Amino acid sequence: METPAALIDSVKMQRNIQRMQQRADALGVQLRPHVKTHKCAEVVAAQIAAGASGITVSTLKEAEYFFALGIHDILYAVAMAPHKLPQALTLRRRGCGLTLITDSLAGAQAIIDFGRQHDETFAVMIEIDCDGHRSGVKPHDPLLLDIARLLGDTLTGVLTHAGESYGLDTPEALQAIAEQERARCVEAAERIRAAGLPCAQVSVGSTPTALSAISLEGVTELRAGVYAFFDLVMHNIGVCSTDELALSVLTTVIGHQAEKGWIITDAGWMAMSRDRGTQSQKKDFGYGQVCDERGTPIEGLLLSSANQEHGVAHFQGVDVVAQFPLGTRLRILPNHACATGTQFGSYTAVLANGDLQVWERLRGW
Repeated sequence: METPAALIDSVKMQRNIQRMQQRADALGVQLRPHVKTHKCAEVVAAQIAAGASGITVSTLKEAEYFFALGIHDILYAVAMAPHKLPQALTLRRRGCGLTLITDSLAGAQAIIDFGRQHDETFAVMIEIDCDGHRSGVKPHDPLLLDIARLLGDTLTGVLTHAGESYGLDTPEALQAIAEQERARCVEAAERIRAAGLPCAQVSVGSTPTALSAISLEGVTELRAGVYAFFDLVMHNIGVCSTDELALSVLTTVIGHQAEKGWIITDAGWMAMSRDRGTQSQKKDFGYGQVCDERGTPIEGLLLSSANQEHGVAHFQGVDVVAQFPLGTRLRILPNHACATGTQFGSYTAVLANGDLQVWERLRGW
C-alpha cells in the first residue's frame, strides 16, 4: 500500500457508531450525526443502518453529495450566507428536505426575502449560544424573539453546540456543560413557544456532551460527529480510549537521525494536518501517537514535529535504526480526526476479515 494512507478500522468504527446510537436511544432522542468528520458514503450508511435519523452537514456540497445518494433529511448547520441561497433553493426544488440556520435578523430577512422572490418556504432553525464559545443568540436575548417573529411559520426549531466541552476533562465538568447545553436550548424553545410561535425541534449536541448528558428532557435530537472515529482530543477529554480510535495514518520510515533518536517518516503535516488540538490539554501528543503496523500504541513515541512531507518521531534511549529500520510501517493516531481526514481523497477501510476497501471521501466546498 502507498503511504501515507488514511486507514479506517471498520470494526472499531461500527462499535463507536453503535455506542452513540444506543446512547441516543437511551436518552429518548433522535440521532442526527454530523458527517463533516468523515464525509464518506460508507460511514453514513453505517450510521443510518444503526438508527440515525437524517444527517447534519457543514457545507452545501456535502448536502448535494448525500442527497444524490438518497438522504433527504439534511440540516445545514452553518449560519446561512445570502449568496448561497440559490444553491439551497436548487436542493429544495429537487426534493431535498434541507433545513437552514441563522442567528441574526439580517440572515433571517435574507432567507425570507429570497424565499418570497422565488416562491419557496425554507425550513429554518435559530442557533442558540449556550456557552459563549462561538456563534448564536443568547436564550434570554430579546433578539431571539425578534428573529422568531420575522421567520414566523418557517421557523422549525432551535439548535446549539457546546463547544466549550472540548476544554474539559472530568466527568463532573462534562455532565455540567451537557446540562447547560440542554437547559439553555430548551429555555430558548420555551420562550419562543410562550410567544405563540412554532418551535418543534430542539437540537443539541457534541460528542463530549452526548456521551456525558444525564438527561435530555425537552430535547428532540442529538447531533455529534467525531464519535464515529474518535481522536486524541476526545481521548484527552475522557470520552474514549485509544483502543477506540478508528482512524489512523499509515506511514513508512524513510530515514533516521540516529544521534538525535529521530525516526523520519513520510507522514508530515500534509498527512496529519496542522491541528495541534492536544497541545492545550493534559497530554500533548505532538502531531500524533505513533503505533506499530497493527495499531498498538508504542509507549513514549510521538510524532513530535512535522514538515510538509516529513514527520519526525523522537525516541530517546533506543537504537532507532535497529528497532525501526528503513521501510518499517507504522500507524499514527491523529489529534483531530476531522482535520486529518480532510487531507485525504479516500480512506482504506480494514474490514473485519482483513480485506481492504477504498472508501471515497468528499472534499472542498
